[in-house]
Amino acid sequence: MFSRRHFLQKIGAVALLGAMPLDVLHAKGAQTLKGPSKTQLIEILKKNGQAPSVVENSDGSSTLVLPHGGRILGLYLPGSEENLLWMNPRLGDAKTAAEYFASDDWHNSGGDRTWLAPEVDFFFPNFPDTSKYFQQRSLDPGGFRVVESDRQHVTLQDELTMKAYRRGQECSLRLSKAVSGASNPLRKKAGGLGKGVNYAGYTLRTTLEILKAPKDAGYVGLWNLLQMPNGGEMIVPTYARTEPTIFFGDVPESDLVVEDRAVRYLMNKPGEYKICVPAVACTGRAGYFYKLGDEAVLIVRNFDVDPSGEYVDVWSTDLDDNGYVFQACSIHNESLGQFSELEYHVPAIGGNTGRSRSEDVSSVWAFRGNPVQVASISKFLLGLG
Repeated sequence: MFSRRHFLQKIGAVALLGAMPLDVLHAKGAQTLKGPSKTQLIEILKKNGQAPSVVENSDGSSTLVLPHGGRILGLYLPGSEENLLWMNPRLGDAKTAAEYFASDDWHNSGGDRTWLAPEVDFFFPNFPDTSKYFQQRSLDPGGFRVVESDRQHVTLQDELTMKAYRRGQECSLRLSKAVSGASNPLRKKAGGLGKGVNYAGYTLRTTLEILKAPKDAGYVGLWNLLQMPNGGEMIVPTYARTEPTIFFGDVPESDLVVEDRAVRYLMNKPGEYKICVPAVACTGRAGYFYKLGDEAVLIVRNFDVDPSGEYVDVWSTDLDDNGYVFQACSIHNESLGQFSELEYHVPAIGGNTGRSRSEDVSSVWAFRGNPVQVASISKFLLGLG
């Protein structure tokens, strides 16, 4: 199912495609978000024994946090009950949600989750045989509990044991996630958002601590993954022209555009695909643009990048090829659903780092409205519009 990692070269027609306006490029990606309203979703979750929290921003936007899985499950504009993030459709009805929570399957609720890297250590129980992929339940859904909470913020915490399959070891960890509102980054810009555009955002502070591990234990790094509706374009600003690496999937050349200061990836094909961009090239910001009826949505993640840090995620076909901070994963199949993931990694702790604690802060900014105005915001924040 997965192809060997390789590099892509873009010429001719692909370069022309990269110059097309975003609204033209995504005319076929227009869609209508489906699912329950925020009020309905909260009711469904509570009926199934869950205890979601709502973090309210001063501008009227809000964020829905679900301790089960440690998820930021929903992001809502002021006065809106429509979720801008992808959510598992099975949570849209009390009956299917009950079946979902009772099942032994991986509970991919959607939204924004935190995993641990390297993937080959923690998700392939029979490595080097990679035919079986398994999400350790101690991590997802884990056992997160609310340790601090008010209307403006919520903090989740979990103490867990993870198996590092390659080394045959176990390590005890503490994972904390603090969610609060994020002010509009354009609030002091002349003209602000522009007419007909609304904003919502949040800040995530993630902390990882090694509580107990063997002396020769390997690396472990934070890995945050944000899920959004499939069918849009990922825009990754870079400091210089950088060819992304393909971790898996045969990505069509027409969907992946490399420019002098950006990588653009149209994520709308059936199947499973993943591209990666190294830390040394990333600016610490990436965005996802998708059409929503007559409007457009831009979701931007701002995160720290330290090219001197140990970015340890690798793919099973080349265990020495690491250093990747950014990943974009497109999933479009019957079993997992249809979503696009904006993923970033944090420098690892453990191993030879001499460090046992890691703390990371990132912000998510979402804009919805007139496609021309949203494209203008993309130009300002990402360098491309």
